[in-house]
Parts: sequence; structure tokens; C-alpha cells
Amino acid sequence: MTSNRPYILRAFYEWITDNRCTPYILVDTHLPGVLVPQQHVNEDGQIVLNISESAVVGLTMDNYAIRFNARFGGVPTDIQVPVGAVVGIYARENGQGMVFEAEETPEPPEPTPPTSLGRKSARKPALRVVK
Repeated sequence: MTSNRPYILRAFYEWITDNRCTPYILVDTHLPGVLVPQQHVNEDGQIVLNISESAVVGLTMDNYAIRFNARFGGVPTDIQVPVGAVVGIYARENGQGMVFEAEETPEPPEPTPPTSLGRKSARKPALRVVK
């Protein structure tokens, strides 16, 4: 199954904004695909981003990434955060939200050795009645 993280992020974003709070996300910038202003990243490699409607322009949250434009020091900056890089989402006013466990990227399956095309399997598939 696909990751449930993007669905949970969208649900928490909606819940936080419906309650008139400010949604913040905590991002691990060490992961590939994260595009944030590096001068605002802390010593642990994390950054907190305000993703409220009043702070960003063009917010999109799909199954792969959160994208928007925001100002950092008055400079408009395009931001991209893969959903796997989001450590948590919470309301600034009360800290209510969710922290995610690190997602492991599945290892590609081991290649299976090619079978001999000239030989047929000793057993043929068959159906049988089970009572």
C-alpha cells in the first residue's frame, strides 16, 4: 500500500485551520528533494515552516510533496518538501498535532535468476475441489 502520510498531513492541516490555528510543519532537510532556504535550517538539519494561508502563496499538498512560495527575509522563495521529509505537523497556538515515525524506503527486490526457457516446470498448475 502507499504511504498514509500525505493523507494524514492534509487532514491535520484542515483540522488545524478549521480550528482557527496556525499550521506549522517540522521538516528534516537531510532528505533528498527538500528545497528550503538553508540559512534558516537549525544545527539538527530541521526547519519549521508556517504553512498557513496568510503566510504562503500557491500551497499544494499532493501525495508526493508540499509546495508553496513564501518570503524569507523579504525574499520570495519557492519551497518544496517531500512528504517523507515532514517530521510533524502541529498548531502553533497549542502544539496539538502529530509527529511521524521515520519512513523507510523499501529496498528494491532482489533480481530473480532467469529461468531456462527450454525447460517446462515439473508441476503444472491445477485446481482442485476443497470440501
